[in-house]
Amino acid sequence: MHLLVALDDSEPGWAALEYALREHPDDEITVLHAVSLSESSYGEFAHLGAGPLLEQRRERATGLFEAAHDRAAAAEQSLATELVEGRPARAIVDYARDHAVDRIVIGSHGRTGVSRALLGSVAEQVVRRAPVPVTIVR
Repeated sequence: MHLLVALDDSEPGWAALEYALREHPDDEITVLHAVSLSESSYGEFAHLGAGPLLEQRRERATGLFEAAHDRAAAAEQSLATELVEGRPARAIVDYARDHAVDRIVIGSHGRTGVSRALLGSVAEQVVRRAPVPVTIVR
């Protein structure tokens, strides 16, 4: 089985990776991090330009991937990493569709009510659009 673990630098994101490593020790695991330059995130850094901001986010992703490899090594497993550009939910679904992924594992902050309505939920969008089963980890 090929698992796609969506990873951001959050507690639920790391919980998703730990779940995948623990529950799927013999499966192929790809850790995906999506880098987005949406208008809201770009606004506060507009003076830098999109290029430097994107480069900064790629560098952060490198650190995430190193930590993910360390956790996999501690569990005596290996994993692949992929960095994609775009809105996270769409990037996760597109990657799963294009790369023969059998299951997506994603963390969720578990927001409800108004905060979820205002902020949206990447996990919820992935569940609605994914071509494969999705496991949400909190």
